[in-house]
Amino acid sequence: MAEKWTPDTWRRRPIQQVPTYPDADHLARVEGQLRNYPPLVFAGEARRLKASLAQVAAGKAFLMQGGDCAESFAEFHPNNIRDTYRILLQMAIVLIFGGAFPVVKVSRMGGQFAKPRSADNEIIDGVTLPSYRGDMINGAEFTKDSRTPDPARMVQAYNQSASTLNLLRAFSQGGYADLHKVHQWNLGFVAGSPQGARYQDLANRLDETLSFMEACGITSETTPQIRETDFFTSHEALLLNYEQALTRVDSTTGDWYDCSAHMLWIGERTRQVDGAHVEFLRGVGNPIGFKAGPNLSADDLLRLLDLLNPANEPGRITVITRMGAEQIQHRLPTLIRAVRREGRAVVWCCDPMHANTVTTASGYKTRSFDRIMAEVNGFFAVHKDEGTHAGGVHFELTGQDVTECMGGAQAITEARLADRYHTFCDPRLNASQALELAFQIAAALKDERAQARAVAAGGRR
Repeated sequence: MAEKWTPDTWRRRPIQQVPTYPDADHLARVEGQLRNYPPLVFAGEARRLKASLAQVAAGKAFLMQGGDCAESFAEFHPNNIRDTYRILLQMAIVLIFGGAFPVVKVSRMGGQFAKPRSADNEIIDGVTLPSYRGDMINGAEFTKDSRTPDPARMVQAYNQSASTLNLLRAFSQGGYADLHKVHQWNLGFVAGSPQGARYQDLANRLDETLSFMEACGITSETTPQIRETDFFTSHEALLLNYEQALTRVDSTTGDWYDCSAHMLWIGERTRQVDGAHVEFLRGVGNPIGFKAGPNLSADDLLRLLDLLNPANEPGRITVITRMGAEQIQHRLPTLIRAVRREGRAVVWCCDPMHANTVTTASGYKTRSFDRIMAEVNGFFAVHKDEGTHAGGVHFELTGQDVTECMGGAQAITEARLADRYHTFCDPRLNASQALELAFQIAAALKDERAQARAVAAGGRR
């Protein structure tokens, strides 16, 4: 029988990917300070997201999750937040209008400040220092002072998250997301691209649809869904000191919620069934996810589901596959069949970014657009063969005109990576590449919907 859960039972479990803070008293003081801060999100919002994800699990909606690989203190600016929000809105419109599916929009914003690392230390010119683990923990500059983990960074991450969430709520509920403004969402450097032209054509068709609806009496004033949208936040729950400090009891239900984000996920490196991260997240009421790499066995997947969702609550669990373009069609079917055999309700989501990362001869970490798309296509192909719903995608992207991932219609080459390579951690899709992917995914969703209609029609004969 599992130990009774409390917000601190994770501290008695083995833990991976944690920094070593030199001053334990300072860490304790910061945790105490954060415990007295207001929640960043509310339990009711997390429950609303869970209900939307239950629709995804049932094959009636699609999850789009995206944003920065790791948010930074240096790039914190309202224009950057706005531009990433805009490309997510554009992608959602393409998926909704082109794929004819409701889209659940979840961002990697307002809390994605910590990153797992493959090694605890980094060596440059014979000097060994702790690896950079994200601005919430330490700095990217290769100096002893910068790389020493500092608990005060958690407070700065909280303050930046609060400001980001405030702006995202204003965009979502204040009229910026009004469907009548779809033309205004097109970013300048995307507008002149082939994807920008396709988007403009879609926006024109949407304008015609809205005009027809207005003639029928359906306007922004009578139908709030036209001028507002639900927009949720998520991040990897990596630094558990921060997550515990922002965990609160919901006054309406008496349940615990991690109020740092609407959705949290467990990474590939921290999903040990007896580990601290699984232990912490099993006790909070948020919708949660976990990464599933090519080495995750069906037995371990089911053990994770037993621990994290013993009641088999729809919308509670998102399985985020990250297997690589070559592995996805070989590894995923076994997991899908195990979940289906046991009658588990999950959202299947594809992260085609992390298992397709390479380092060039010049030292740049990058990703190939073709390999990213190949993994997405493989994900959809497996679900088509298995008769299950390809429920979502999970991208690292930015609204900025970066050159970090190779390929796409822009034909970014290895030689061009240095032009605008701005990431502090992993390479991100730029807005044009992200929009290009959205059009291809919309076509796959349209095919899935047509197949479902054909199967239903055959069953009625």
